[in-house]
Amino acid sequence: MRLRGAPALLAGLLWIAPAFAQTAFTPRDESPEEFVAGPGRDETFYTCTACHGFKLVAAQGLTRAQWEDSINLMIRRHNMPPLEDKDRAVVLGYLETAYPPRAPAGRGGWQNPFAK
Repeated sequence: MRLRGAPALLAGLLWIAPAFAQTAFTPRDESPEEFVAGPGRDETFYTCTACHGFKLVAAQGLTRAQWEDSINLMIRRHNMPPLEDKDRAVVLGYLETAYPPRAPAGRGGWQNPFAK
């Protein structure tokens, strides 16, 4: 008698599965060549696109300390694997050079997009 609901449950799961598949990020929708050229671009691109699009990164304009805070937050909250010191220096050097701070667009100044 318990199996009577199983086909309906299975049908429901199959019906909603495409909705989950559509929200998945595909890292290969972007390529490193689309972004600011410089030492560490490829390493930074592939480090970041393991979890999210690089356009999110390129939209930021942060100081080195703010980039460092973002990386630390992603390690703490989003299970990003910690970078070895050498790799971290390469990534931070690229981000600091390619995407430096900008004047705030509105009130409140800079807000970390990963802090939510």
